[in-house]
This record gives sequence, C-alpha cells and structure tokens, in this order.
Amino acid sequence: MASFGLGTLPDAAAAGKPPLVVAEQGSFTIEGKTRPHGGTFSAARFLEPEGQTAYGDHAYVEYQKPVNPRKYPLVFQHGGAQTKRTWETTPDGREGFQTLFLRKGYSTYILDQPRIGEAGLALQADSGKNPYAANPMYADHTMYMLCRIGTFQDGKPVPYGDTAFPTDLESLNQFQWTWTPYTGQLDDDVSADALAALFEKVGPAILVTHSMGGTVGWRTPFQTDKVKAIVAFEPGGSPFLFPEGEVPEAAVPVYAPVQATAKGVPLDDFLKLTRVPMVLFYGDHIADAPTSDVGPDKWRSELDMVRKFVAAVNRHGGDATLIHLPDLGIKGNTHFLMSDRNNVQVAEQMEKWLEAKGLAK
Repeated sequence: MASFGLGTLPDAAAAGKPPLVVAEQGSFTIEGKTRPHGGTFSAARFLEPEGQTAYGDHAYVEYQKPVNPRKYPLVFQHGGAQTKRTWETTPDGREGFQTLFLRKGYSTYILDQPRIGEAGLALQADSGKNPYAANPMYADHTMYMLCRIGTFQDGKPVPYGDTAFPTDLESLNQFQWTWTPYTGQLDDDVSADALAALFEKVGPAILVTHSMGGTVGWRTPFQTDKVKAIVAFEPGGSPFLFPEGEVPEAAVPVYAPVQATAKGVPLDDFLKLTRVPMVLFYGDHIADAPTSDVGPDKWRSELDMVRKFVAAVNRHGGDATLIHLPDLGIKGNTHFLMSDRNNVQVAEQMEKWLEAKGLAK
C-alpha cells in the first residue's frame, strides 16, 4: 500500500503578497430536513432507529467577508464527487479562487452540496448505480483522463505536453485525494433546493459553478430571484436544460456512456434563466473530431451541447456567452481551470466579464 507525505507548500508571505485581512468568517448548514422513524425510543435499544429522527440533505457553507466588500458576494458550487475543496488551495499550494477573489474584495461562500463531504448526512441512500458512492474509489485513471490532464501509459500518468495543471507527483496525489464519495443518492433538485435557500439567506449574489454543478446552478433561479449572474466553469456530466420540445440530440462520443445529456423543463422555468446573464468557460484539449482519447472526446460532446444551450438561451432573449480559452490564446487548461497553474489568468477573465456586466461594483 503506497503512502505519500505532504510536501512544502508556499504561503502568501513567501510569495510576496500582503497579509489577507478578513472582517468576518464562519460556517453554517442550510436547508436541512428530517425524517422520523416509527416506534418508541428505549434506552434498552439505545442504538436502534425506533423513535429517533434522521437529519440530513442540508448544505454546509463556509464564508469569508473582506473589509469593505463589493456589492455582490460570490457563491461557489462544486462539481461531481468534489467538495468546496475545489475552490480552496490548489493541489500545488497556490491560492485558489476562494482566496483570489477575497483579495479582489468579494465576500465568498463555498459549500458542500447535500449528501457529500461535510454535508454527508443523507435522507436517501444511494441506489448502488453511482460508481462514485463507495470506498475504495478505484478511479485514478478515469479522473485523470476525464479531466484532460493527460493519458496513462503502462500504468503511469503522462500529462499533455502543454498542460496547465501541475505535473509533479505530490500535486497529482493531492488532486486524486480531492475526490469524495457520495453518501446518498445523487439528486440535483435536492442540491438546487439547498443552493436556492443559501441565496435567500445571503441575498443577491453571483453564482460560480463547476462541472456537474452546472445543472444545479441552472435550476437555482427557478426558485429564487437572488441570482444576479452565473459563471459556469466547464458545465457537463449532468443535464443541460432546455425548454420542453426543444431538447437537442447530443454528439455521441466514441465511449458513449460519457456523452453529454440534456433535459426539458417547462418554458416558464427556462425563461427565468434568460433573466440571468451567464458566461461559460471551457479549457483546452477538447477534440474537434471523434478520437479514442476518452477525455477530449467526452468534452467534444459536452462542448457541442453547450453551444446548443447558449443558442437556446439567447434565442429566447437571454444573455449567455461561451468563452473557449484557447480562442483567447490561453492554452493548456484542464477541466479544473480554477486549479491550473494559470488560474490567476483565468480569474482575470472571469473578473473582466463581471466588470463588463456591471457586477463588480
């Protein structure tokens, strides 16, 4: 059994950055539910469920507020089999988006969605169909390739030559240790309920999503008008939303089980998305044509679907923008754009968009 130690991580002072002043920080849970069990509790059956109540399906939230914060906080929603760790320190020890944007004057809220991470109490057990709901999780090749860091040859990871992801062994280990098993059935609507409740508590704010968190983010404006904008980093792996009757076909990748998916919703709900400006960022190494390299080919299907989604939003009067970073000359980005070595440059692109929309006051 292999084990790896934690390498030396840089700190802000060593990097020449000023101390970070936080006016307020804390944590809380939100949108929790309960489920009582029948029967009568008895000390003679102290560990049995009779007469007791299960708690779960909440989100766990950590927040930090700088001195004199900007008008709109940022709410960060993670992707599949991930937690708020996505937005914290990068695998190679640099500042993640939580800290980068705190330095820029934004209050930040990072959450673990229901049934995962520090929000692990669930009221619905996993059905057994989710491969990421059990330990041990044998998926290091799968995750490395799907996230477009590189390929595996003879059992060893081989990064793409221009990858922006850290390539040292310790950073790779840190990356693989971020994956988190679901403790209950994956339910995007339960996650959206919690996220909407968070916006109702926080007030008007900007939603930032990643990967499978994209569909959670798009469902949130159905329940609250507090979402001022959506910044989505590589949404995929879960359904894109379209008006009923307008659901397009997905481009089928060579390995069909990982193709993009889409779901129809009532037009009245979809139109709520058209009232929220949104930008969708995608990185590099996404195939232009079918290929046996599963990661780039899977994201070929996703990028095809996101183009159709953006067109649908705009066709119905919305304001959606797709930004493919290689088109801007920003190369090598993986699925984890917020953790890549050029994450400061990616954050700048996000901030430029917020400024252009008048959301960076």
